[in-house]
Amino acid sequence: MSHYIEVEKNVKLFVEDIGEGTPIVFIHGWPLNHTMFEYQFTQLTQEGYRCIGIDLRGYGKSDCSLEGYSYDRMADDIRAVIDELQLDNIILVGFSVGGAISIRYMSKHSEYNVDKLVLVGAAAPVFTQRDNYVYGHTLQEINDMIEAIHLDRPKMVADFGQKFLENEVSAPFSIWLNALGLEASAHGTIRLLESLRDEDLREDLGQIHVPTAIFHGELDKICPFVFAEMMNEEIEGSKLIPFNESGHGLLFDEKEKFNQELKAFLELNRVKVKPISRWNDDGGSQPEV
Repeated sequence: MSHYIEVEKNVKLFVEDIGEGTPIVFIHGWPLNHTMFEYQFTQLTQEGYRCIGIDLRGYGKSDCSLEGYSYDRMADDIRAVIDELQLDNIILVGFSVGGAISIRYMSKHSEYNVDKLVLVGAAAPVFTQRDNYVYGHTLQEINDMIEAIHLDRPKMVADFGQKFLENEVSAPFSIWLNALGLEASAHGTIRLLESLRDEDLREDLGQIHVPTAIFHGELDKICPFVFAEMMNEEIEGSKLIPFNESGHGLLFDEKEKFNQELKAFLELNRVKVKPISRWNDDGGSQPEV
């Protein structure tokens, strides 16, 4: 089931909603969209999970707004989707910047209706270096990427893709992955990259108290493994699962291991959710397919 949800006036997000049971909300990375999780959707929907993939504003099939690319606003967008779909007992899965936005959601919205959190190659606690933080990318490196988007966005996406995976993939797969990146709007691609450059989540990590799994590639060239170690240290009771043969795209580099580890974490103290009607009789949002 596919439908659009209005998160603020004149801004609608595309949401893919498949399956019945315990809801898993997936937040994609930059500059991709929810389709990146198709290998998880196909398995988990057969095992009693409801998979909900959100295209962030400016990405995939969602509206491109002029403003609204801060982590705060995107966390509010996630809350709007959760409220509209009346979701509870959620497992929130965020990849890369989607992990960063998920962390801000947990902090800003007091973990609202989330039972578990999965951070996958998360761009946190801070993506770029600063005076008191020596990890990640330099500001100049990110500014150069922004300039490259202005000059030749397809080339920038292809160049980024070269750093994304550690293991060799087929040429058709590379074409597919690059195509996902080009489905994003140029404006959204730039504005969210600016947020990646400027945002700081160090104060947010201590406000996460739900069971949290941190999946991270040891060979990640985009979000170095030290990010995972810092998150593991600051998030109470979190569990770090390293992927020693993976780069940033660990869910592709080690797909079988990723799905096995994800399912194992999902099944821990699993809350069974009975299927309910998705749509109210009071004129609530209707699906658009």
